[in-house]
Formats: sequence, C-alpha cells, structure tokens
Amino acid sequence: MKSAAGRQGGGGFAAAAAPADRGQLGSSSSCRSIEMQHDEEGDITQKGYEKKRSKLIGAYFPQTPGMDPSMGQERRTPVTPSSSSRYNRRRSSGSRDERYRSDVHTEAVQAALAKHKERKMAVPMPSKRRSLVVQTSMDAYTPPDSSSGSEGEGQGDEDVGDGEEEDGGGGGGTSSSREGSINMEQWISRAVHSSTTTTSSTASSSSSTRSGGSGAAAGRLADVLAQHVHISAQHHLRHHRHHHRHKTENHSAPPDVTGYTNNTAADGIQVERAPPGGGGGSAAHRQTPKYGNAELMETGDGVPVSSRVSAKIQQLVNTLKRPKRPPLREFFVDDFEELLEVQQPDPNLPKAEGAQMAAMRGEQLGVVTNWPPSLEAALQRWGTISPKAPCLTTMDTNGKPLYVLTYGKLWSRSVKVAYNLLHKLGTKQEPLVRPGDRVALVFPNNDPGAFMTAFYGCLLAEVVPVPIEVPLTRKDAGSQQIGFLLGSCGVTVALTSDACHKGLPKTPTGEIPQFKGWPKVLWFVPESKHLSKPPRDWFPQIKDANQDTAYIEYKTCKDGGVLGVTVTRTAMLTHCQALTQSCSYTEAETIVNVLDFKKDVGLWHAVLTSVMNMMHVISIPYALMKVNPLSWIQKVCQFKAKVACVKSRDMHWALVAHRDQRDVNLSSLRMLVVADGSNPWSISSCDAFLNVFQTKGLRPEVICPCASSPEALTVAIRRPLEEGATPPSRGVLSMPGLSHGVIRVDSEEKLSVLTLQDVGSVMPGALMCAVKVEGVPQLCKTDEIGEMCVCTVATGTSYYGLAGMTKNTFEVFPVSNNGTPISEFPFTRTGLLGFIGPAGLIFVIGKMDGLMVVGGRRHNADDIVATALAVEPMKFVYRGRIAVFSITVLHDERIVVVAEQRPDSTEEDSFQWMSRVLQAIDSIHQVGVYCLALVPSNTLPKTPLGGIHLSEAKQLFLEGALHPCNVLMCPHTCVTNLPKPRQKQPEIGPASVMVGNLVSGKRIAQASGRDLGQIEDNDQARKFLFLSEVLQWRAQTTPDHVLYTLLNSRGAIASSLTCVQLHKRAEKIAAVLSERGHLQDGDHVALVYPPGIDLIAAFYGCLYAGCVPITVRPPHPQNIATTLPTVKMIVEVSRSVCVMTTQLICKLLRSKEALAAVDVRTWPPVIDTDDLPKKKPPLLYKPSNPDTLAYLDFSVSTTGMLAGVKMSHTATSAFCRSIKLQCELYPSREVAICLDPYCGLGFVLWCLCSVYSGHQSILIPPSELEVNPALWLSAVSQYKVRDTFCSYSVMELCTKGLGLQTDSLKSRGVDLSRVRTCVVVAEERPRIALTQSFSKLFKDLGLHPRAVSTSFGCRVNLAICLQPHRLGKLADQGTSGPDPTTVFVDMRALRHDRVRLVERGSPHSLPLMESGKILPGVRIIIANPETKGPMGESHLGEIWAHSGHNASGYFTVYGDEVLQSDHFSSRLSFGDTQTVWARTGYLGFLRRTELTDASGERHDALYVVGALEEAMELRGMRYHPIDIETSVIRTHKSITECAVFTWTNLLVVVVELDGSEHEALDLVPLVTNVVLEEHYLIVGVVVVVDIGVIPINSRGEKQRMHLRDGFLADQLDPIYVAYNM
Repeated sequence: MKSAAGRQGGGGFAAAAAPADRGQLGSSSSCRSIEMQHDEEGDITQKGYEKKRSKLIGAYFPQTPGMDPSMGQERRTPVTPSSSSRYNRRRSSGSRDERYRSDVHTEAVQAALAKHKERKMAVPMPSKRRSLVVQTSMDAYTPPDSSSGSEGEGQGDEDVGDGEEEDGGGGGGTSSSREGSINMEQWISRAVHSSTTTTSSTASSSSSTRSGGSGAAAGRLADVLAQHVHISAQHHLRHHRHHHRHKTENHSAPPDVTGYTNNTAADGIQVERAPPGGGGGSAAHRQTPKYGNAELMETGDGVPVSSRVSAKIQQLVNTLKRPKRPPLREFFVDDFEELLEVQQPDPNLPKAEGAQMAAMRGEQLGVVTNWPPSLEAALQRWGTISPKAPCLTTMDTNGKPLYVLTYGKLWSRSVKVAYNLLHKLGTKQEPLVRPGDRVALVFPNNDPGAFMTAFYGCLLAEVVPVPIEVPLTRKDAGSQQIGFLLGSCGVTVALTSDACHKGLPKTPTGEIPQFKGWPKVLWFVPESKHLSKPPRDWFPQIKDANQDTAYIEYKTCKDGGVLGVTVTRTAMLTHCQALTQSCSYTEAETIVNVLDFKKDVGLWHAVLTSVMNMMHVISIPYALMKVNPLSWIQKVCQFKAKVACVKSRDMHWALVAHRDQRDVNLSSLRMLVVADGSNPWSISSCDAFLNVFQTKGLRPEVICPCASSPEALTVAIRRPLEEGATPPSRGVLSMPGLSHGVIRVDSEEKLSVLTLQDVGSVMPGALMCAVKVEGVPQLCKTDEIGEMCVCTVATGTSYYGLAGMTKNTFEVFPVSNNGTPISEFPFTRTGLLGFIGPAGLIFVIGKMDGLMVVGGRRHNADDIVATALAVEPMKFVYRGRIAVFSITVLHDERIVVVAEQRPDSTEEDSFQWMSRVLQAIDSIHQVGVYCLALVPSNTLPKTPLGGIHLSEAKQLFLEGALHPCNVLMCPHTCVTNLPKPRQKQPEIGPASVMVGNLVSGKRIAQASGRDLGQIEDNDQARKFLFLSEVLQWRAQTTPDHVLYTLLNSRGAIASSLTCVQLHKRAEKIAAVLSERGHLQDGDHVALVYPPGIDLIAAFYGCLYAGCVPITVRPPHPQNIATTLPTVKMIVEVSRSVCVMTTQLICKLLRSKEALAAVDVRTWPPVIDTDDLPKKKPPLLYKPSNPDTLAYLDFSVSTTGMLAGVKMSHTATSAFCRSIKLQCELYPSREVAICLDPYCGLGFVLWCLCSVYSGHQSILIPPSELEVNPALWLSAVSQYKVRDTFCSYSVMELCTKGLGLQTDSLKSRGVDLSRVRTCVVVAEERPRIALTQSFSKLFKDLGLHPRAVSTSFGCRVNLAICLQPHRLGKLADQGTSGPDPTTVFVDMRALRHDRVRLVERGSPHSLPLMESGKILPGVRIIIANPETKGPMGESHLGEIWAHSGHNASGYFTVYGDEVLQSDHFSSRLSFGDTQTVWARTGYLGFLRRTELTDASGERHDALYVVGALEEAMELRGMRYHPIDIETSVIRTHKSITECAVFTWTNLLVVVVELDGSEHEALDLVPLVTNVVLEEHYLIVGVVVVVDIGVIPINSRGEKQRMHLRDGFLADQLDPIYVAYNM
C-alpha cells in the first residue's frame, strides 16, 4: 500500500508542478527522496531503484505540453545509450553544448537537488536598486531570431559570427587549446523553449523590475527557503500565483521617523544617542544622509522594530548557525603568530593502493618504403606526378564548392611564395627574411587554400611559420599576449590573405595600425597575382627532414600567457607517419575536416598528413556550420568520404538540426575522428550521435576519440576496429575518488560519477606513462590519476625562447619508486590527467590547466561546468557560457563560477538558479563555490574563436572590471582554514601581574608632560582664578590689542575684536541675560551661533552674568530635518533655560521646516543678540568657588553617544595655561585656527586661549573652505602665521581640493615656510596617510615636513597631547620637542591586545604615529581595561590621564553616578592605588624613544590605537574598524569611503561607490577577499551606497552607529546589498 501511495504522490506532484516553474524542485520531493533512501521494504533492487528514481526525478525534466505526468514511467528505462538518445530526440532542438551534456549527469544533478531540499539553504536574496535591475535585464537583450520554427539551427548567426570558428577556448581553465575546453558559446541557445515556458515567469517578471530585494523575489525565497516547513505541492503553486500579496507591509517606503517627539525623552534614549548628523551634524562638510531619528525605531535592546534588512540578516545568521560540513580540525596558536588551520590528512580518505604502473609502449612505427623523406619532398612528388589530383576543396557559406586546389597548383604556388619570401622582401643586400626566420601566418578560418600555400611556401623557403588568429580589433582579449609571442619570436613579416588584409582595421592614411602589444610587422599578401615568377633556374632545396624547426604552434596558458611550441621537421614528419599508420590512411582518400586547420588536430590531419598521403580534404568553414550544422554530414555523403575530423559539438549540432533527412548515408565513413574525445563530457554526444545515425549506415566502431595537446601533439587515438570486434568498455569512476587522485570504479547508481570513454592506445613508436601531478615525476600506481607523459620523436621540442619552462615540460625523466629513471630518453608532459586502463587503453579525465586544488582535493573545472549546466541549462545560461576558475584567497584555492545569463531572465530566476547551482556542486563534488557571478549575455571576454577567454575573465574578476549583474559569495561555507578564535585568558591576580610585568625588567608604562610647578614664567594671567577676570584685566591694561580676527570666504577680514570691545559686548549680553531672561546664577544657556565673533562675545557674556554656557552648532538651513533635532536634544539634555542666537537663526527655529522637524512649542525662551541695548549690567558676577562650573562641553561620539562634560573654572584656567606653555603663546603671536568651535580643543582654542594668553587668533570657519578651499593656507601665508590648528576634514578638503593647484597657489605667492606647527585636532588614532600626503603635497609651498603633527583629546580630558615642533633656527627660542616618531606594529598581535614592533613593509604591519607631546601638567598611565592593573611599557591597554584640566564629570540628566565615577575617578587595582585617574576609553601604548627633549629626559611617545567603544570583538579578537576600512578602500579605485560595523556578530561593510552603478557588484568579491586575506574575517554583508551616505561629524569622524541604524531601518537606499553565505 505504502508504495502505491508513494507513486500516487509522485504523480500528483508532477501534475502540480508542471504549470509552475518547472525549474524549481518542489519541497515535497524532499520527503520522497528520503523515502527512497530508507525504504521499509528492505534492499532496493536495481529495477526498483530505476523505478523510484524515475518517479523522483520525472517531475523535473522538461515535459512537452500536454504530456501526461504519469509518463514519467517512460524515463524508467536504465540509462543506456539508446534511452539517452530518445531523451535527446524528444528535446528535438536542445541547444546545449553537447560536450557537457550527459543525461546521466543531468539526472544525477536533479536527484542531488531533490535530496538537497531536505537541508534547505536559507539564502537571503540580495537587495538591488531599481535602476540596476532594469538595466541588466534590458540592455543586454537581443531580440530573438525571427525564424521561430527552427530557432535551433539558424540561431547563432547573430553573435557567434564574429568569432568565426568558435572552437572554444576556455572553459575550465583551458583557455588555451580550444580543443577540449569549455566553450559553450556554440550551443545555439534559447532553443525552442517556447514549448516549455512556465506560467510563473510571467508572474515574477513584473516584480523583478522593482527593487530586487522586494516583492516576489524576497517573499518567495523567504518562504521557500527560510521556513523549515514542508510546503505541499498545492500550496507551492498557490504561492507562485499570489506571491505579490506576500509580506507587503514593509515593502513600501521606509517609515518616516523624522518626526521628533518629545515624549521619548522620558525614557532617556536621547541621552545615550544623538540622532544622525552627530554633535553638530555634518552639515558643514557633507550632506548628511536623510535618515531621521533612527533611534525612534528601536526597541529597548537597540533592535529596530520593523526592518526588512534585519529580517534578512536574521535569516543569514540562522543559516550560518547550521553546522558546516567539514568539521574544523585542531588549530595551533603560537604566542604571536596566528597560524591558519593546516589541513591534517584524514586517515580514512581513499588512497592509491595498486602496484606501480608500467610504462606502456605503442606498436612499432613501421617505415613503409614509399614514405617520403620529408613533407616538402611529398609535396614535390605529388605536384609533379599527379598535378591534377585534388588536394583541397573549400566550401562557401551556401555549401557550394568555392575552389578546388590541386596538388600541382599547391606545389607551384608554394614555390612562388618561397621565392618571393626570400628574394622580394627587403633589398638584395639586406633581405628581410632569411632561412630560419619566423613569420606570422594570419589567415581567416574560411580560406584554407591560402593558408596551405603560405605554410608550404614557408617550409620550402626554410622559414618558420607561426600561425595565429586574425586580430579583429586592436583590443582583442589575448591579442596582446599573441603580440608578445610574435615579439619574442622576432617576427617582422605577417602573411595574410587578400580578403583578410582588406578587413584589418586601418588608420585614416590606410595603414594597418600596430595592434596592442605587437611588434612592428610588414603585412605581405602571398597571392599569385601579387607575386613575381621565380626565374627558370631557381628551385627550392628539398632536404630530408632534420632537427630544424618546422613551425611554431601557439598555446594559451592558464594564466593567459601565450607560448610558442616549436615542432622540428623530424617531429612533424614522424607525427604524420604515426597518424598515417594508426588511421591507416591511403593515397587519394577523401577526408572531411570541420576543425581549425591552423593548429592542433585540424592542422595535423588536414594540412600535413593529408599532403604526405596525397589525400583530398573537404574543408567546411565555420560560417557554413553555423548556417547549416548538417553540412559536414552532407559532404561526407556527397564525396563518399572515408574519414571526418570533428569535435563533439559538431556531432551535437548535427543531431539538433537532423530532421529525418532521407538521403543521409554514412556507410562510406571508416573513421570519425573526435578531436576533443579526451574531454570526459564528449561521451554523451558520441552515444547520441551513434544512436540517431546508426540507421543511416554509421557503424559503431567508426567513432574514434583522440587525445592531443600542443606540446605532445597526438597523444592517443582509437583505431578503427575491424567489424564485429567488441566495442571498447566504459569507465564509470567515482568523483570523490578522483578528487583524491584515485581511481574507484563506481556503479552508475551513485550520483557523483564520471563516465569515461577510452581514447584508444598509445601512438606507434611512443612510450607512455602517468606521473604524479606534483613534485618529482614519479610513476603513478595503477589506481592513481597522474599527468600523462610520452616519449617519442613526434612531440614538440621546446617553448620558444623559454629554456626553464622547456626543461620542466619537454625534458622530464619519470622515476620509479626507487628513484631510478625509467628511460634514458626524456618524456614530454602532455598536460592531460588520466591513467592507462586495462588492455593498454588510455583514459583522460581532464586537463592540468583545468585543475583546481581546494582543501587538498582536486577538482576539474570542466566537471564543475558540466554540473552547473545540468541545473536548468536550457532556461537560464546564455548559450551555456560558463567560466570556472580558481583564485587564491587565504592560502587556498577558491572556486569562482561566472555564467552569462539569458537577457530575458528575471532577478528571481537568476537567484534561484544560483542557489541551486551551489547545492548541486556541493552535493556532487562535495566542494563549496566561493563566488558565483552572473554577467549579462555576451559580456565575458572571448577568444578569437568565440569561446570564453578564461584568463582574461579571471583577470577582470580580480581587477573588479567584470561588471556582474548578480553575485553570490559563500565565504562562510568555503573558508574553513581561519585561525582559531581566541579564548580570553582567565583573570589574573595583581601579584602575578606585578611579577609578570616587572620582574621581566619592563618599566610600568607611564609618562608625563613637564611639571607645571617647576616652570618659571612671567604669566600674569596666573594671578586670576577666572577667565572673566583675565578678560577684564586685559581690557584695562591693553584695551586696543586685537584678540580675534574673523575671515570671510574671500580671505578678507569680516570682523575683529580688541580686548575692550570684547569686554564691552560681553557686558551688554550679561545685561540682556539678567533683564530679558531673568536668569539666576548657575543657569544654563545654550549658545546657538555660527562660527564667529558673536559666539565668543556670548560666551563671556554668560560668564559675566554667572550663567553656564553650552555651545551648540546651529541647524543647517538646507538640512533642518536632520540637524535641528540634534540642537533640540542638546538644549533639552543640558537643561538650558534659554537659547541665545542671531536673528537669522531665530527665524530658522520658527520656520515651517522647523515645525515639521521638532515641536517648536517646547523651546525655552530664545533671545537674539543682534541689536544689544546700550546698558551695562549693574555688577559683574564673580564666582565664589573656582570649582564651580564654567561651561558644559557637549559632543556626539563616533558611536552616536551624546555626552556632555562639566568643565570647572579651575580646569578651564589650567587647560589654557597648559596650552600656553606647550605652544609658547604670547600677546605678540598670531595663531590661525580652522576648526569648529563647538566642543573639545576646537572650542578652547577658538574662544578661550586668546583671552588667557593674549595672542591674536585668526579665525577661519571651516564651512568657508567649501566655497574657497585655498582660504586657510592663503591666510596662513598672508598673516605669516607660525602656529595653525585644523581638523582632519579641513586637511582632507585641502588635499583633495587643492591637489592639482599647488602651482597656481605658488604663483599667487602662497608661502608656508614660516609655519612651524600645524596641529590636527583629533580624538582618534592619527591618520598617517592623510598627514603624509598633506605634507608631501604642500612641500612645494615651503611647508616643512616635520611641521605637521596631531593632538589627542577625549571626553574626560579635552587635550592630553599637543605636539609643537621646533624647526631649525626657531629651536633656540623655546623648549625643543623631538620629532614625532612612527612605529610599525603587527596587526595580528594587536588583535590579541599585544604590541609587537616590526620592520617597515613587513606583512601585516600597521604604521602608527605618536599623538603629540604630552601637555604640561598631564600624567598618563596605561592600564588593563578589565583588571585595572598597570601595564608594562609597549603593552596595549587603556590610556588613563591625571591632570588639572580633566573634566569633572559627565553632565547627565539623571546623575548616572556609576558611569561617572568609573570614568573620572578610577584608581589602579595595585601599584599606585592613591592617584585618581580619568579613563579616556582609548587603547594605546607608551614607548620610550631614543630622542631626548630640552631637559635631557628621554622622550616618551604615546601611540593611540583606537576607541574601546568602537572596537569590534570578533572571533575573540579585537578589531579596530579603521584598519578594516583602510584595507577595503585600497582594494578598488571606485571605493571612496568605507565604514564597518557589526550586527549580530556579522561584519557589515558599507562602501561608497564613485562610479557607475554597474560597478557596484564588482566590489563584493574584492571586499570579501581583502578582509579575509588581511584580517582573517569573513564579511557577512556588503552594502554599496552612493557618495556621501556614510555620515561624518564635524571632526571628520565616521558616525558608524548612525550608519548602522540607518541600514537596519532601510534608510540608506543602497545600490546593492550582498549577503555572504
């Protein structure tokens, strides 16, 4: 009963699936495949197995419409050649490259996929911007042929045309010999598929034009893949129909969260995070991304509520949580080196167990009496004895004979060519060509006559011909390498045909341009009408064959390089003799040739051996094959030809076009040479061809596969058998066995098998063996796969001009187990992998070029192509064009599959195809695909014959220039050799740390600036406790001394303030505050001013009135929606009772846009200070206690935290004094400041220092630089400034904006030679690359390279280091500080929180620049952030600071005391436990340098590594985002900026693309590769966005957390989001 139910289910499923997308294996089949494996009826018999299999797979084979699903029975027959051919006929005109078409394999793949449904892969579909989706599907669309009836035959015209012979180079690593390589262009694609179009594609196509991640595709994939429920077949169908309704709620525009509501303040979210745009939004420097208040979407734990991205990421995480198949073996971790996992050999793997093989000798090469002594002699003999005998008949594109070349004509014309070559080129004294020189033969594939004449002409003249392809354009893929070959051969003359000469590209003057990479050549057309007749007495010298080079055949290597294989005259003749003997050629036989006659099998049979035996060659040009694939069969009948030379794809085409033609009779054929018979996938074409044409007189024994290579010429060929002999057997080998290099015969029931046919036996006169693939050429065991080597006269002798490579290939001495060579003669490596089977038959399983070694197992690119093609081949891949190659990433090869997709395929089709290809390759080859890319049709680079140019495709992929339209990376599944995740050490007690650190002779890492107490200086300002008093004192003593000068964008003075002017304005403002604002002592006032003088006056006005000022960046008028909420938040969080601002901003705060962004009614009173009353305040306020608050400093950290710190009067004065001493500031000095004046050191330098020290500050608002980038440097030059301060964003603006203008600046007199310090104010690790490029760039303007330095400050202490450099003569005027030092540390050690110094340029080195000289009065120590113990010198730890100008705490709404006490008053856990330190939250280390300062003390350099809160813990190691970002930015020229963050332990990389959107997908593999290589991390998600999306705050720091919130809330509008599997 059970089985009946099963069968019923099977039929039902097929019926249900038929209307749906037939490509999709329904999920219910998974249940059935399980049933097949665990059958309760005991063992499955062969018959039962077939039955079950047909039931299982029946549903997935294309069915002709109207066919009853129960006809699945028809497929039950065991797969014998006959059944497979029936299948083939049923498909009538399937257009796949027959070479890769194996029905058994297709079934195996489909069955594997069916099984795979068990472990469904939840692959999140990438999101794509609409413009990208539309483009890829439409641009590449070429309208289908109009001839619908036989689309299969006539197709191909439109595109294969230019390639002429499309012989295929390339597929799997064999870009070279087109012969067996994958070239699938041929298969006339999109063949009569109209019959099997599915209903679902119409449904899905409409959705695919929407953004890729949405609608149908995402919904359906989420359903089909992510849910681990078995959807019944019926549901499956329904789902196809209605998938538009699915999950629409969040596919509309992202929710608008810009409305800023006040009520959220109650739960205190705002204190933690500022809204995007940062402390003062990045308005000034960069358009802020418009993704409103991301935090309003968050739930308590910071996870956005409804977000498509986060759902996808969750899906990805769930998928990745499932165990990987290969269990990770033991790792070792050395103290410092992270060793990558080394694959330990598994004892259970299959090993070769046979005895050592014996070399196989071919039959004796019998010298027949009438064999000629050389080919030229043969030509002379036939040309004189039987001049009328036909030598070559060429067909035109209509299949009519174009001309017949007789032996007489060939002889006379060749003599003429020889004479003209030697005597008519150059002058008599200086002939251009001498015997032994090399000349290029450039002939099209439709003119064999001209080629033969030229080739034999060269042989007669003893000139060496180098046949190459016709270069179609100047930039043909690979033509550069051909040019290199010609150059190295010293070619100066190129022979070509008349027609070809006319068709070459010409310059306007009519000359043929020099092709890229080519030497200069003279083009010569050796056609009779152009040639002069040789004199009566001139005859070519006919010699016996000797060791001179006869010709050079080109060969393209795996890496794209082109080599020339030299073949001597003896080798050429012996090879012809061996072919004559094995093929039993006789005089005047007729042979039909479809192959390329310029090289390889075509050249050997149809140009050389044919002349030796006076045979008649019928040459079928490629163009004719495209019009009429049956033409070669028709010519065999018409001429009753005995032999035909074809490739398996020619047999396939004949089958496709064959429509029961009555008059076909192939009984004349005694031998059908299959040139690519060594390709394992040719077997199915041979079988199918035999099946169809056996009824037309074709005998089974006629099919003769052969194996050949450019180096070894013909390696083996199957002899035509006598009638009635038993046909040769098959080898069915297990693929897993082959991947370990061993031969394991497998029954055909298993899924992953490779079926082989033999390629006959060893050539006459040759000795053959197989040697190990790597290392010493040791003989293989009998059950081991090796590289075939032959020892015979008839092989190539060298790679022209390359002695080293020649030795490794042509001079190999195979050795037996005991190390003795098996022969005194050298062997030649054939480049073919295989073994010698029973009865001395040769079996080839693939090419060395296609070999990929992944994780110690060998895979053949051809096999992987075949598997990929067996997955829905007809529907999806354009003409079956697939390239498979491997790239090396992280010490192993990784497989990359690139396929051209049909122009009409939807996003959904492609994504589904991709996931199924991954599953199929995984099941059948047990290997992961690292990257699967789809490119639009016709975009992979082509070889001259139309195949895929593999090495060029790989090069484009690695350069990021392939422009795929879909990419799926699977690093999580493939990369299994990552270093071991780090386990944190258990806590260690103080005693052992003490001992550990100090006994080993390490100093504790501590350092300090100069002691303030010991410095004697006449600092008048020290008398005063308060800055307000200093200002009053200056207003009395030096009233007209200018303190501040503000410049506008043209560099003119906009306004200035003297001491007394500032004092008077401050008084007026204080009066306004007390009158209008009714403020009390200690009230908080928000100052919302643009950078300028008003801000300074308002600040001192607050001090005079006893209020606490808070400086706030004003909202950006063009970007109110994102910048105003930040202003509002700071005003609220700081509890300001009033806002002071200008009239302009006042209006802005009450505008319509402001109304939309925030609730205007809740603003505190707003006072504008533009027209002040003339009143003075009755009394200036004097604080009672210097420890009271002077001002609050609010800033948004890079992690999006809004933090305000309290600065007391004591700290403020101490800070100013410290800066005055460090920078030697006096009233006579001028300092240029180009910084934002809202927080940190920028604010102190802008508002406070001039009042304290009395120097003049030239103020340059950074926003003015956007209008005039040269403003800052021009001002520095004009005012002869010695000290200047800027931010990184200003420096970057100058570097980018003025990079090309240094000369024009110089001509305008900009001179920076007086600058002795240019300090970058920063709260991060110094950006070495930027400071160095700035220094180099402006060196021409006199900037001293040592002038540029950085400062370091943080929230707890606004400036810890500030480095003034003393240069040259200026040094005597003050304390000289040593130069900043740069060290290189090992990035891998840094991840383990260790510092290891390395040499410059060593791998994994990271340059770090010290952060400047520690300020006077500051002490720092490096402490362990976890244990709080002191660290030894050169150890990485948290930087702690103790100083008079530390801030006194965070200003928090709810007084979060724990946070505060920890940050501002920490004590060491041992050692000096008394001192109170402030924790900076930054990791760094101290290092004593060799330098000394003025007092003779050694100089301690502080190196800042990065913020603790930004660092990412991944795999137990600590990563700093900037390091990963630096690697990523370097990887491609189009990446302008990068930011990384983690989400649920996945690393997300966001890159800004400067280029067209079609380059977006190129970046995904490159980003993944570089992060793996340099950081041993797997990227989880790659997001490609437009320029300017990564938010940056006023200090030029990336706001990574806002970016993360925006990404998860779907607010970035990315160009592409790739989820790496």
